[in-house]
Amino acid sequence: MSTARPSPSLRRRAAGTLLPGFSGTTIPAWVLQAYDDGLAGLCLYGDNVASPAQLRQLCAQLRAHAPHALLAVDEEGGDVTRLHYPTGSDEPGNAVLGRLDDTALTRASAAAIGAELASCGINLNLAPVADVNSAPDNPVIGVRSFGGDPALVARHCAAWVAGLESTGVASCTKHFPGHGDTTVDSHLGLPRVDATAQVLHRRELAPFNAIARACGAAIMTSHIIVEALDPHHPATFSPTILQGVLRTRMGYQGTIITDALDMAGASAEIGIPEAAVRALEAGADLLCLGSGTTAGLYQACLEAIVHAVESERIPETRLDDAAQRCARLARRFPATIPAPNATSRTCASAPDPMVEGLADAFEIGAAATAWLALPVPAAIIQVDTEANMAVGHVPWGPAAAHATTAEPDIPQGAKVAVVARGLQPGHPAHGVLQRLRDTGHSAILVECGWPRAAADIVTFGGSRAVGTALAQLLHASPSAPAPAARKRVRP
Repeated sequence: MSTARPSPSLRRRAAGTLLPGFSGTTIPAWVLQAYDDGLAGLCLYGDNVASPAQLRQLCAQLRAHAPHALLAVDEEGGDVTRLHYPTGSDEPGNAVLGRLDDTALTRASAAAIGAELASCGINLNLAPVADVNSAPDNPVIGVRSFGGDPALVARHCAAWVAGLESTGVASCTKHFPGHGDTTVDSHLGLPRVDATAQVLHRRELAPFNAIARACGAAIMTSHIIVEALDPHHPATFSPTILQGVLRTRMGYQGTIITDALDMAGASAEIGIPEAAVRALEAGADLLCLGSGTTAGLYQACLEAIVHAVESERIPETRLDDAAQRCARLARRFPATIPAPNATSRTCASAPDPMVEGLADAFEIGAAATAWLALPVPAAIIQVDTEANMAVGHVPWGPAAAHATTAEPDIPQGAKVAVVARGLQPGHPAHGVLQRLRDTGHSAILVECGWPRAAADIVTFGGSRAVGTALAQLLHASPSAPAPAARKRVRP
């Protein structure tokens, strides 16, 4: 192997496969230098967003420096939001959309998200989620999924991609080949899917086949072991899965993007630079490094790729193919330059969430129907519940809509709804519910997530839009019709 310094061309092509993040709300100098040296793009995360004005200024600064690069976010709508990280999302989220099963509404929701992203100069959205949520206790997918029916998930994913890309923003359907049948969060460990090949093709792969046929701009890999496809490598590091299944069998020609390589499922044992090399070697094109990327980590990943090519571990043609696919993605979806004084829902001081009809997606049991009919004032208590790392610390439920009451302030004789998410035996909401009942209140339990345990109302999401719709339902006059009464069967 030559000991000569790698050519600028090789380093530039390697940089053209990288998608780092950064910490804080201002752009580090190393990011701007990396753009000058060929960086493919940048991913924004929740901790990069402090306010609408700050976000717009940050995006404008990035676009002024790199007008043609990729600028990405995870803006799924619903529980996972980045643009609305300080307030909660105005969009209902996938599980609610799946329950309503109106593909025109799904397309419109995605188009609204796309228009908002485009107005900020963001041209790549790491969404939608195409996972079929077949494990009710899945700790990281849940309401991010359109549901448990592969055909429903496939048609809503296709509608979501069409709506988003109609605004000039690239989609990235995730998490290939399917993260729905897992009980481990890949942020924290390495999940395994034990389904047979027949089940995988009928269930997990069906939505991705739909996206491949529709020529969706990008597909994201998952850090999971799928026994029937490759029992030895996580999908992100598997040539069998990325090149054999996705490229050859499914005929997909778009960009393959990794899930964040700082997740434990990818790098806990090998480190992020080696994870980047393995992913590129396996067939991934754009390597998402994660939210806390530093200048040192970025350089380590860049050097690792350069070394892998120079040592012939990775063929130079593989690097060229990846860099070219990333460049084509940026050309296909050119970014707009944010106008300093433009307004959108992101920069509006008091955006109006889309809530009409959302309660039709709720599951309402008999006890809740009786509670809603009680002719007494209603109060809402929200029990805080830690979310998974994909969601982060985002306001949710009726609290995001400023519609809750502190327990000591509940009027005597009021009926009370106790709202939580991730309800399981031992959840503190059960204790709050019993305490209220012991003091004479008529109280019900509301799940703002995927149903796991008994609850009187299940909303299938916790976005601010859903929280507003829930608050309107709970505070409605007893004489008003309960819009969700016909939605009592879980999918």
